[in-house]
Amino acid sequence: MKKILSISVGSSSRDHTTRHTFLGQECEISRQGTNGDFNKAIQRYRDMDGKVDAFGAGGVEFYLGVEDQRYYFRDVKRIRNAIKISKVGDGNGVKGILEKRAFEYLEKYLNEQEGKSLKGLPALITTVVERYSMGKAMVEAGLNVTFGDFMFALGLPFAIRTIGAARLLAGMLLPVVTQLPFAWLYPLGSEQDKPPQPKWTKYYQRAQVIAGDFLQIRQYMPDDLTGKIVVTNTTTARNVDELQKRNLHILVTVTPRLEGRSFGTNVMEATLLALMDKPQSEVTHADFMDLIDRIPMRPNIEVLN
Repeated sequence: MKKILSISVGSSSRDHTTRHTFLGQECEISRQGTNGDFNKAIQRYRDMDGKVDAFGAGGVEFYLGVEDQRYYFRDVKRIRNAIKISKVGDGNGVKGILEKRAFEYLEKYLNEQEGKSLKGLPALITTVVERYSMGKAMVEAGLNVTFGDFMFALGLPFAIRTIGAARLLAGMLLPVVTQLPFAWLYPLGSEQDKPPQPKWTKYYQRAQVIAGDFLQIRQYMPDDLTGKIVVTNTTTARNVDELQKRNLHILVTVTPRLEGRSFGTNVMEATLLALMDKPQSEVTHADFMDLIDRIPMRPNIEVLN
């Protein structure tokens, strides 16, 4: 059995363990949160290094990628440096592949089941500098995208209207932002369990498609999401229930749902790495593509209302 362990600096309330068979190989997949404690997470990586086939780096990323540029987080290097034996994925290896496919599958679903298209629909992505590949996939899908970086990351009431402007913003901000303590940039621990505090409501109301990190979407989401589509990453059964009560039409997660929970791209990358019989240093983008196709690893599209 392959063992995959995602150690997250997020809330332990989102912990989950499941077993699933991929291409005839049984995998045990676990997620363990440290409630915002970076030092505890680092020690856990050290303790389990070599005892699992692959780690998922949960709640963090080693870097943010914008086109050909990579901006590495100073704080998160401590995690990468703690791992000496096991493979490790933070999601960057597969995120672009899975996010692009999520919008392709959604377009196909809407065409066939509802006689609709994504093309021209108003959309909102919470922070494109953190999920550039998702923002790019939205633009390529023909959505009319509003980029919410100033609002969701900086608390400023300004919207970005083009992906070119988002790239410019990334070039200005990310060299500085990635040197700050990670907890300043992203809700950790108990912050993730707080009830939503509606804000930027007109942008939520205007959008037919809302995309981005689920914790960012949830943080400010309104009580009414009637008729809307959310495209996101990790969601628990409790999250799905919250969205259903708000009358969300369709929930799309870029990763499959396993026993009621969609794991993050870090977990899916770690699982793929565990299934590959080669050193991580030799793994290529084509290797990920091939394995994703053979499994096949598909997004989950769920009609809630």
